[in-house]
Amino acid sequence: MNRLYLFDFDGVIADSRSVYEHFVIACLEKMDEPLRITADDFLEFFDDNFFESIQKRGIPLDRFLEMGATLNPVDYSQIAVFHDILPVLEELSHRNRLAVISSSLSDPIEAVLNRTQAYHLFSAVLGADYSTSKTEKILHIMEQWKKGPRETFYIGDTTGDIREAKRAGVQSVAVTWGWHPEERLRTADPDHIVRTPRDLLTLNDGAGRP
Repeated sequence: MNRLYLFDFDGVIADSRSVYEHFVIACLEKMDEPLRITADDFLEFFDDNFFESIQKRGIPLDRFLEMGATLNPVDYSQIAVFHDILPVLEELSHRNRLAVISSSLSDPIEAVLNRTQAYHLFSAVLGADYSTSKTEKILHIMEQWKKGPRETFYIGDTTGDIREAKRAGVQSVAVTWGWHPEERLRTADPDHIVRTPRDLLTLNDGAGRP
């Protein structure tokens, strides 16, 4: 196994923005937060670590998590994966290790991967139930599988993903089919920008460098 490919889930593998946005807004409303959350406000939560961004807006993280646990969880049963990424994941898995590192909970992610016959492609799924820090999860996986920063790619769709990858010292890969547009992703200075899933197959060749 040559490389370690770590994938964000929402916006990279799953087309889940509208469902996830509805869940976050419902949680804040249940907390009686006075914030009026627009679509742009929602995306700003992901300019850095989502949970840290929540706290910076004056929202107590413990209450947010508590309220979230009382709501129906994000319904992934109706969420589709990006069709073009499935054969790419299959191809990458032949000689590399793949894992999911996400701010969502592990169980629903695993349910989607099972439903789409993709679960077997991943060696691990680390969600918010493991840690709210993607940086911490990236470092944990690298230590577990003895991979260095140059052998490890973190693939995300928000500036927050890119910043957490950089804090972990790994190669940061921004995809343009997710939640943040390319112009916004460039503000985080990713090591690679890819515009189609198949571009992920050429990262070792230096493709996708801004």
